[in-house]
Amino acid sequence: MPASDSSVNFRLHRETNRLRAGVRWLWARWWGKLLAVLAALAAIGYALVWVLVARDLPSVDKLRTYEPPLPTNVRSVEGMPIHSYARERRVELSYDEYPPLLVRAFLAAEDKSFFEHHGVDYPGVAGAVIDYVSKLGTGKRAKGGSTITQQVAKNLLVGNEYSPVRKLREAILAYRIEDTLTKQQILELYLNQIPLGRNAFGVAAASHAYFDKELTELTLGQFAFLAILPKGPSLFDPFRNTERALGRRNYVLREMLKNRFIEQAQFDQANAEPIGAVLRQTPKFERVGGYFVEEVRRQLIDKFGESERDGPYSVYSGGLWVRTSYDPQLQQYAQKALREGLLRYDRGRGWNGPLGHVDLPAGASAESGGWLQPFLNTNIGLDYEDWRAAIVIARGDNQAVIGFADGKTGMLPRWAAQMPVRGKGGNVFSAIVPGDIISVAPEGDVFAMRAIPRVAGGMVVEQPSTGRVLAMQGGFDARLNSFNRATQAMRQPGSTIKPIVYSAALENGLTPASIIVDAPYCVYQGARLGQKCFRNFGGGQGSGPHTLRWGIEQSRNLMTVRAASTVGMDHVVDTISRMGIGKYPPYLSIALGAGETTVQRMVNAFSIIANQGRGAPSTLIDYVQDRHGKVVWPENWRACARCNAPDWNGRAMPRPVVRQRQVIDAVTAFQMVHITEGVIQRGTATVLRDLNRPIMGKTGTSTGPTDVWFIGGTPQIIAGLYIGYDSPKSLGGYAQGGTLAAPIFKAFAEKAYEGLDPLPFRAPAGVRFVRIDRGSGRPVYGGWPSDDPKAAVIWEAFKPDSEPRRAVARSVGADPAVAARPREVAPQANPAKRQSDSDFLQRQGGIY
Repeated sequence: MPASDSSVNFRLHRETNRLRAGVRWLWARWWGKLLAVLAALAAIGYALVWVLVARDLPSVDKLRTYEPPLPTNVRSVEGMPIHSYARERRVELSYDEYPPLLVRAFLAAEDKSFFEHHGVDYPGVAGAVIDYVSKLGTGKRAKGGSTITQQVAKNLLVGNEYSPVRKLREAILAYRIEDTLTKQQILELYLNQIPLGRNAFGVAAASHAYFDKELTELTLGQFAFLAILPKGPSLFDPFRNTERALGRRNYVLREMLKNRFIEQAQFDQANAEPIGAVLRQTPKFERVGGYFVEEVRRQLIDKFGESERDGPYSVYSGGLWVRTSYDPQLQQYAQKALREGLLRYDRGRGWNGPLGHVDLPAGASAESGGWLQPFLNTNIGLDYEDWRAAIVIARGDNQAVIGFADGKTGMLPRWAAQMPVRGKGGNVFSAIVPGDIISVAPEGDVFAMRAIPRVAGGMVVEQPSTGRVLAMQGGFDARLNSFNRATQAMRQPGSTIKPIVYSAALENGLTPASIIVDAPYCVYQGARLGQKCFRNFGGGQGSGPHTLRWGIEQSRNLMTVRAASTVGMDHVVDTISRMGIGKYPPYLSIALGAGETTVQRMVNAFSIIANQGRGAPSTLIDYVQDRHGKVVWPENWRACARCNAPDWNGRAMPRPVVRQRQVIDAVTAFQMVHITEGVIQRGTATVLRDLNRPIMGKTGTSTGPTDVWFIGGTPQIIAGLYIGYDSPKSLGGYAQGGTLAAPIFKAFAEKAYEGLDPLPFRAPAGVRFVRIDRGSGRPVYGGWPSDDPKAAVIWEAFKPDSEPRRAVARSVGADPAVAARPREVAPQANPAKRQSDSDFLQRQGGIY
């Protein structure tokens, strides 16, 4: 063995002996044994803490990339925010965006030594332990003693269980958080996450909830008020516990002064301020959109789910940014037109009962305010003109005391509530009781009763070139009834289905000039069902052979079923299905609108016709972005490069991605547009003629009549609506699409088309225009069309090689000899001597 190795071994042996001697020396003394026991206990304690507390603690590393639950924000077609879907109101800000005085207010209230400690404030912990021991068995909750870092750990990682174990876990995590994040990052998490009442999480959301202001608009006193809320928002409610809230707020101000966060002058000014909070209310932008934004919400939930457990893009926590096709101006026009149409129909029919009822607490009066919270909890409101929802607080012999959502009260005198109660008799004043929620409008310095219409309806406005829904109204007011009649109500479309039926006929050999007999038509349906005979609206027996065009313009049922039977109902229901209206069995009654569908589907079908047969299911959502701006829906979305460029660079024009397909033949679609323009000029919707622009459209009235319809528009905008009771019943024998629905469309169109160029519908390649006699469908060689809607000679659109020659036009359902009988073209110089189509319509009917 080398000498060097021997020397090393000797030294090791000597040091080992010395260590053993030292241990024996320590163990021989009492305090040595005490130290050994304490060390063993410490090791056991550490092991127990690890096993019972720290072993399964969550990792704090995820706080580096933590993304709080954020609401989904909805934007209009112009990119402006219009709505937010949220269960937790939260606005996420960075630390630098928080006003310094706000940060100091929270430090003064919650953690004065935040920038000095490393996650745990030991004096605070000692005080909390003493307080906890003193309150054992009393049922009282001890003070927390938590730092802001511990509160972040509690809120984001360990939960809110009340126990010493939770506090220990919280403290351990606080140490780890301080090692992982900077103080500024911790404060940012805290200020974005802390629950502050009124469903507000984070101080930015609380600023809106309590003061209806941005953070930068708040005063020092309001910063201090927000800083007291973590202790218990309900304890410091600015209206129920005003004095307690003021006292605690002023304490925070004193602490800010004591810690030199503010000057004496600032303290004096803030200390003298009232709290200045507003009543709890729904954010203003949440009242925008109504039925439209609710339909958007349904679609988003179907796609992404509701909460975090459904995935990272959930509606109520994913922080999505949703760009929609919602046009605020068109929505306003559609909403106003439909509402006024419903009121016009329902006017004079009496009061339909209260909007709701709540049981008021005992002793509730105008002075006590006990009626306000029960009323607010109903969330019933109105936004029609100056109408307001009110709750009946008390009723005397000659007047009733009513209250409003803003806490104010008013008077409803007996004379202002004299309308009859519908179906019961008596007047409204005698029928209302305290707790009833009613609709009123100001009349001088008092209020007068108003009646919400019982009849309902839905309306959709669509851009045919893209299929984007620009506006949607699903009833009188979404806050009264969220059922969306534009998308959810399945109704019979009546004669609005006829353009689709005749499109199938045009695709299968008929032309606009084909002759179809308007005469009784019966079909044998088998031994069980027997013979089924169809009739025209109003019971007319028919008027003989007419052109296909005339059959649509005058909405003749007998001609429609005859045409459908001729081309085959299999072809008809296939066309209806391709147009997205619905899937129906091949029964002839479907050709008269017996199948159920929605306004949205019908408007989309007419948009396809107006768009030369191209289309796809209509959309409300253009695209959805995640919180970082990445488009997550639709899949494979492509931005339109240079579409927003201010100037054209002379190269190929940028084109947005087109997701439409050819649903029906382009020429067929244009032929139907050209025919349904005649519905406006001389058919069942002549009320729209004075809009003085190219408009196509079709009225509809279902059996009963239970529903009345109109759908139509221009190349820029197609709109449609129906009116009917939710539980279908007759609207009255006089009700027709041309008299009730078309005027509502007109009220909308007068505003919506203002400023738009009166563009004609563009004919696709292959259309052949031929002068024909409007009555017989025969070609005309010696006369020319005029601007007179009733002119005998018109231009008609044909497919190549289908235009009429000198030979007799094809006849459907008639004796060829009768159909070939020559028809004289009435001279245009004496139009007054010709029989008026509208006069004939008045006598015979013709709308199903």
